[in-house]
This record gives sequence, structure tokens and C-alpha cells, in this order.
Amino acid sequence: MLKRVLILSASAGAGHLRAAQAIERAFAISGAAEVVHNYDTLEFTNPLFRKLYSQAYLEMVNRMPEVLGWLYDQLDNPKRDDRLQLAFDKLNTGPFIKLLEELQPDITVCTHFLPSEIISWLIGQRRLNTRQAIVVTDFDVHAQWLCTNYAHYFVPLDETRAHMEELGVPAGKISITGIPIDPVFAKPKAKTAMRQKHGLKRDVPVILNSAGGFGVGRVDELMSSLLKLKHPAQIIAICGRNEELKARLDTVASGLSADTHVSLKVVGYTTEMDEYMAAADLVVGKPGGLTTSESLACGLPMVIVSPIPGQEERNADHLLEEGAAIRCNNLPVLAYKIDKLLDAPSRLAAMRTNAKRLGKPRAAFEIVDKLVALGDSPQPALPPEPENPIIARIKQEVRKHRVRVPKRDTSKR
Repeated sequence: MLKRVLILSASAGAGHLRAAQAIERAFAISGAAEVVHNYDTLEFTNPLFRKLYSQAYLEMVNRMPEVLGWLYDQLDNPKRDDRLQLAFDKLNTGPFIKLLEELQPDITVCTHFLPSEIISWLIGQRRLNTRQAIVVTDFDVHAQWLCTNYAHYFVPLDETRAHMEELGVPAGKISITGIPIDPVFAKPKAKTAMRQKHGLKRDVPVILNSAGGFGVGRVDELMSSLLKLKHPAQIIAICGRNEELKARLDTVASGLSADTHVSLKVVGYTTEMDEYMAAADLVVGKPGGLTTSESLACGLPMVIVSPIPGQEERNADHLLEEGAAIRCNNLPVLAYKIDKLLDAPSRLAAMRTNAKRLGKPRAAFEIVDKLVALGDSPQPALPPEPENPIIARIKQEVRKHRVRVPKRDTSKR
């Protein structure tokens, strides 16, 4: 059993937080640790930095996704010198650094790269003696997930592992577990029972749209397109914490006639996503790492719409390659594409099979099991104590100019 576990995320989107919560719940169910702390790293930074990291991210997703994609590509360079970024992050994360030095956890688990780079630096400075585990929450690994001092990486795909090995990460320090999702997804649920519980018809297709935990994306336009379906359908719109979006969609739903062949059920923030997915036939929306992993765990094919340039574009590529999704690049034809898919039950069944094959509903438990084994192994030695920078600079200048100190002449003594 582990003694002190610290799980760290960052509220730049909901996925990192949900991955951290999934691991925390897996620890609670398994009883594999005496103490488990789960913190949002941004809660231990200054307010301006927190706003820049979280709110600015959401603004870019909604208003400037192309810029976000450009930044993603520009920063995806494993050889990039990130000392300036590290200096900036250290300057703004003083309370977080203090928290780490006070807790001195045996194992830290990071579901975001912000805490992992700070922890890596503290380990290198011999200010923290912990085993750092890093959980990659998208199908592709971005250069910002890479750091110097780590004990283990958890990745979603074998291709991700192969990529990391090419980047120099030893194979023994990588586990292919999938992205951790809430342990409730590991419990089978009957589609009929879930439809009955949530007031859905048994024999009419259910299409689920999730705007993410913070309710982002072109949801209003997407709903207008879905309501043009020719097939009878039940649409569930999950709005997350976006109250304005929920109010707008509630108005749309109340304006539909009672005998319409397409109904709309609007849901705000919910902890029953596993039940709604169990009731559904399709998921329509953005392929975020957590939403995608939950869908695959339930064997749900995806209709990909408006992926965020960068990480979600790459997630989409993997799903399309594996035959678990289709993509709609133009919202006006969304209903057409779904009608066409519903007209081909054998194709839809094959997509369900492919999705189920990719699903890893027990990822969080596999991560916990590996962390316990990691904790039972001998504690690795700390990195060498960093050299005094002044002495290091003097040595560098001596080597650069080939300065030689003359030997003392003792012959006349």
C-alpha cells in the first residue's frame, strides 16, 4: 500500500480534471493508498496566471481555434529549449511549489503537463524526493508532456508508446493503459434500463451530444442541424456548466411540437454521463481525450464535429483510422451524414465493434495497480546535486578560452 499520493491536474478544459478524479476514485475503491490528495494546480497560482491558463484557453477554443492549433504545432518540438517557459511558470506557481515541499508525497500523478515540469525541476534541484507518474490525456503525446525527471508514463495507445520510445523514453517506463475515466464506466449497464430511467423511448435511436464540462463549441448551430434529421431520433444535449447554453437549448426544446419525430432533451452538469452513454447509439461532438475514451468504453461510435486544431484533430485521426468514427466538416450536412449512417445498420454495427475494441474502461484501475508496484520497488537515487552556477560558469570560460594556470617554478628554492 502507498502512503502519500498526490494527484495533480489543471483546469484548462475539463478533461484533465476528470482524469484526475478517475484516478482518485480508483484509489478509493481499491484502498491502495493511505492518503490521497487531488488538487487543481491552478488553485495554487496567482489569479492573473490562473485566468491566462484556464479562461484564455476556453476563449481561444470558442473564438480563435486556429490560433490554438498554431500554438500547438509551434510548441510541439521535443528539442525546444523551454527554460524561459519554466522560469515563467516557476515565477507564477510559488504557492504550488510550497505545497509540494510541505507534502513530500511518495508518488505524484500528473494529468497535465504544468505540474509535471515543476515537479521535474524540483526533483532535479533535490528539493523533492518523489516518484513522478505522468498520465497523457490525448491519443498523441505533445512535446510539453516530456520532462527530465520522471518514474513512469501512462499512455493511451501502442502508437503513443512507440512515439515516446523514439523520443528517448525507455520502454520499461511506459505503460499502455488508456486514458483514465470514471470507474463507473467499467460497470455494464443495460441500454433498455437506462432509457427507461431517463425518460427515453426504447425503440428510437438516441444521439448524444456533449459540449464538455465547460460547455464549449458551436452547439447551437449543431442542434439546428440535428433537428433536421429525417429518421426519428432522440437528441440528448449535455451542456455542462454553461447555464446560458442550457437556457437557450431549453427554449428550443420547449418550442418543438409534441408530435415531432426528433425530440430534444437538455441536460446541464451531470454525474450520470455513463448512463446517458449506455442509453445512446451515437455520440456527436468534439473528440476530447476523456469524452472519446468514455465513448469507446461504451462501444459508442462518434460523429466528429469541429475538433480543436491540434490535439483533437489528432484524436480524430486515430478514431477514423480505426473505423470507430465518421467526420462532418460542414454542419449543414450533419443530418444527412447521420441519416446515411442510420440507413446502414451493418456499417453502424461494425463501428460499434471497433469502438468497443479500442475501449479501456478499467484504465484508472490499471494505473493504480502499476503505481502500487512502482511504490514497492526500490526508491531510485536522487539526481546529482546541481553544481553551483558561478563555479560552472568559471569552468565553462576556462574551457572556452583554454586558459591554463602556469606551474609554479620551485627550482630556485
